[in-house]
This record gives sequence, structure tokens and C-alpha cells, in this order.
Amino acid sequence: MAPPSTLRGRAAQALGIRDDELAPAACGFAFFFFLFCGYFMLRPIRETMGIQAGVDQLQWLFTATFVAMLAVVPLFGWLSARVPRATLVTWVYAAFALTMTGFAVLLHLRPGSVWAARTFYVWLSVFNLFVVSIAWSLMADVFRMESAKRLFALIAAGASAGGLSGPLLGGLLAGALGPAGLLLLSALLLAATLPLKHWLLRWRAATREDTAPDDMARPIEGSVLAGISRIFRSPYLMGISLLVILLATLSTFLYMEQARLVAHAFPDTAQRIRVFSTLDFAVQALSLLSQVFITGRVAARLGLRFLLTAVPLAMAAGFLALAAYPVFGVLAAAMILRRVGEYALIKPGREMLFTAVPPEDKYKAKNVIDTVVYRAGDAASGWVKAGVDMLGYGAALIAVLGAACALAAAAVGDRLGRRADAGKRDDH
Repeated sequence: MAPPSTLRGRAAQALGIRDDELAPAACGFAFFFFLFCGYFMLRPIRETMGIQAGVDQLQWLFTATFVAMLAVVPLFGWLSARVPRATLVTWVYAAFALTMTGFAVLLHLRPGSVWAARTFYVWLSVFNLFVVSIAWSLMADVFRMESAKRLFALIAAGASAGGLSGPLLGGLLAGALGPAGLLLLSALLLAATLPLKHWLLRWRAATREDTAPDDMARPIEGSVLAGISRIFRSPYLMGISLLVILLATLSTFLYMEQARLVAHAFPDTAQRIRVFSTLDFAVQALSLLSQVFITGRVAARLGLRFLLTAVPLAMAAGFLALAAYPVFGVLAAAMILRRVGEYALIKPGREMLFTAVPPEDKYKAKNVIDTVVYRAGDAASGWVKAGVDMLGYGAALIAVLGAACALAAAAVGDRLGRRADAGKRDDH
């Protein structure tokens, strides 16, 4: 086959996609770039406030976040049943931007308040999962599985690029703007995603022949709590939920151990912010390289089964290494491995699974899984970690439990990946 003659063709070939997919891939990339740039400007502030509220209180913050999710999800179900799918993202993002502005005022007026720190920690944890979940619901609605295997890693690379830029911008502007100013800037970046959403929906209407022309103009059918009931009726969605819980458990074990070791090794607040920012930068840089040049080709050749099993197997080995050597260096390596693997392989693979479900599951069931189910895993594993610490077993037992959860996640991912690679849809 002759090499492509245009710059557009050569760019598409370098990325492993088709010429006509370059524009929607770039649009999706930019969407996630703005979303994650705004979030990662605020993430070091959240991590610092989590320690300020007390490392021994993190399990309470996880539980509070879970309870907040339980309150928010019915509101989303109510809204999605009344607002057309084409404008649902706009309504939700506008509500979060307004709330972000309110927090800017709160942190400006009460900068040293422990309760303000705790409230902000919970809110940002809800915000992160919710806006990202809805963004991926939109992508699963726009792209078919065939295109998703090529494009979702590139679109996710926008999140990594935003994750690289956000901490840098936050570090440069923190002195001039302060936490309140960074919140307002993040709200503007969130609003910048909305024109990109409109472009993607126009592209979908022009290229998708398998859907009715007006399907995006209708609200999503089902009751406020339809997402929960549909999960329990679908073995496919239950499998995704179990995978999410197991992966959340791995993340929480590492996160809480990271907080303990950072608090012990770096007593100064500025040092802690630098450590968290450095870890974030390393993760996003490695993730970006993998997403742009590796993940799409791996998904096309090895399928979703590989995307969903390789990282849990590697994490099992990482937890066993942590059991033998419970020091910050080993934990930092395990944390980077988990997060890079999450962004570069597991996240794109898990989002591809939702291209095979009906619209109600793309938004309502997916939102429940990404928020309530994820935070339930966070909260439960947080209390398990706190209980093990109280018994005095320390990092070794947690690492062994983490290795067991990682192997279980690999088994679940293998089953889901096999089903998706076989082209089976989930229509209940």
C-alpha cells in the first residue's frame, strides 16, 4: 500500500487511525484536555487538604464522599429523564461550574478552616468522578466499538495532557491566584468543553447511520433509580461493577498508604504539594506516551482482554514487592504503575465496554457504576485499611490483600474482555 501523500494522512497513519477519524479524535482529545487540566490544577490542593484534615480521618472522607454520591445520583437520574441527551452534559457541567464558583468564595473567606478543607475534599472527589463519567458516557454515545478501539486511547491522552498541564499551571499561578482563583480558572476550563461537545454531536449526526436522527433530542428513558435496577438485571453490568470495586480497592490501599508515608517523610506542607505534583507529572507523562503510541495498537491487535488483565496482574506483583519492602520508594513505583496502567490501558478498555450497551445504560447505569459503586469500593476498602492499621499489622497485610484483589480483578477483566472481543452486546 502506498504511503499517504497528505499531512493529514501521515498524521492519521502515525496514530493508527483513519483519515476521517482525525478530527473527532482531536475534538475528543481537546475535550478531555480542558476537563483534566482544570481538575489537576485543584488536585494538589485537595491532597494537601486531605492531610490537613488528618490522615487518620481519610476513611471518614471516603465515606462522606460515598454518601454525597448517593445524594447526587438520584438528582442526575431526575435530570436525565427530563433533559434531552444532547443538552444533558451542558446542564450538569453548568451546575458544577456554579458550585465551583461558590467554593472559590468559601476558600477565600475561610482559608484555614478544617471543615472547609473537608468539604472541599469531598466535593472535588464527587466532581472528578461525576464529570469524567458523563464525559465518557458522551464518547460511548458518539463512537461505535470499532472506532472506540482506535480512538479511545487517543481521546484519553487528552486527559493525560491535561493532567500534565494542570499541575504546572497550578504551580505557576498558585501564588498569584490562590486556591480561589484556581477554582475560577478551572470553572472556565470546564465551560470550554461545551463547544467541543456540540461539534462531536454534529459529527455523530452526520456519520452515524445506525441511529434515528432525533434520538439525541429525547431524554433518557427510565426512572430516577433506573441505573441501579438495570445493573442488577445485567450480568454484564454486574461484572463491570465488580471490576470497578476491585480496582477501587487497589487504588484506596495505595492511596492511604501513600498519605501515611508522605505525612511521615515530608512534614512541610510545601514539600507535600511538590511530592504530589511530581507523582502526578510522572504519571501523566508516561500515560500520554502510552496512549498516543501504544494503547490503540494494542487494543486493535490484542483486544480488550489484554487491556483489562495486564495491569491487575502487574499490580499483584507490585503489592507483593510492597509487602517485602514497605518503603516510600517502592510504594511510589507501585502507585505510578497502577495509575499509568489505569489511564493507558484499563480506563480506555473499560469505557469501550459501554459502547455495547443501550443509551440508558451509557448514562444512568454507567453513572451509578462510575460514582456510587466506585466510591462504595473506596469507602469499604478505606475502613478495611483503617481496621488493619488498628490491629497493628501495618503495610504487609494490606499488600497481601491488595495482591489478592488484583488477581481477582484480572479474572473479572479477562471474562469481560473475552465477551467484548467476541462482539457480544448487552441489551438485557
